[in-house]
Amino acid sequence: MYHKTTGYRVFSYFNYAFMILAGLACFLPLLHLLAQSLSSKAAISGNMVSFWPVGFNVDAYIKTFNNSNFNGAMLTSITRTVLGTTISMFILICAGYALSKEFRGRNVLMWFFIFTMLFSGGLIPSYILITALGLKDTIWALVLPGAFGAYNLILLVNFFKTIPKALEEAAFIDGASFFVILSKIYLPLSLPGIATVSLFIMVGHWNSWFDGILYMSDASKYPLASFLQTVVVQSNMQNMAMSQSEVAAMSEQSIKAAQIFVSTLPIILVYPFLQRYFVKGIVLGAVKE
Repeated sequence: MYHKTTGYRVFSYFNYAFMILAGLACFLPLLHLLAQSLSSKAAISGNMVSFWPVGFNVDAYIKTFNNSNFNGAMLTSITRTVLGTTISMFILICAGYALSKEFRGRNVLMWFFIFTMLFSGGLIPSYILITALGLKDTIWALVLPGAFGAYNLILLVNFFKTIPKALEEAAFIDGASFFVILSKIYLPLSLPGIATVSLFIMVGHWNSWFDGILYMSDASKYPLASFLQTVVVQSNMQNMAMSQSEVAAMSEQSIKAAQIFVSTLPIILVYPFLQRYFVKGIVLGAVKE
């Protein structure tokens, strides 16, 4: 019978306390942001808003969803995330399945990919390359440079290696091709790993802002993260498509809070559907035999 020692109990209490504090540290700023987005200008100016709206109104959300620049940036981010995740997962699954097999030169290829994790060409060569390829000011400048990630590849390769070889051998005996084995056996059994890597890529595309500012010369082509960076960090209210009278009538802080909260909703809504695969995908993908 397992006996819980005093040290184990103390560790468990501290562990629970730490996890609760970590959860509050993530949740309370979001709650404060939501309260600010639903509060009046007077309440925000008077620093009266903490975690509950004061002077409840939804004007900031009405203005946000009527903002053509915000909607355009949201559409660009959705397009980028869907396109980028699809292309990345196609490349990673094909490469991961091939590299999970033993063949001559496999280790050389793996070391080559790992080398790209440690060293890169740098910002200026990347900018020159994207410009020379004619990708600047297109959605491909945001999608293609990060389409292949060595870290995600290693996770998928290790996950594919956990699938019993006997399944593949039996499929070969029945006449299945590599494509059939990948689509009918490996992909269904690797769902936790694929879901985990997909979540990494989705969040990366959704939150990435620097490449949007770097490769897009027109602010109307910015993805949502780049748009919010100009509005919140640079305090550039011109991108909000609001007149001076509208800005004066509403709290600038409230509109910023509403836009930030709306921009976080897609990831918050997607995460619960992928969370059940998350732990298994990370643990199995990180184990190397």
